[in-house]
Amino acid sequence: METIRGHLAAHTWRKSSRSHQKTNCVEVALTGRAVGIRDTKDRAGGILTVTPVAWAGFVERLKTGDYDQG
Repeated sequence: METIRGHLAAHTWRKSSRSHQKTNCVEVALTGRAVGIRDTKDRAGGILTVTPVAWAGFVERLKTGDYDQG
């Protein structure tokens, strides 16, 4: 059985168009089975995986400002 990490390796990793070369950013790989999240500066490091449903909820909360500080 294919591992999630192997499954994600075959997909395109994307980072935000708002990211800049010298800032902290992450990349995501979206698949039907999982969403992979990794550090752009350490692509060989660990990959956090979440379900597509969890990712969609996270993105929705970002859009509504639920994570805004101050």
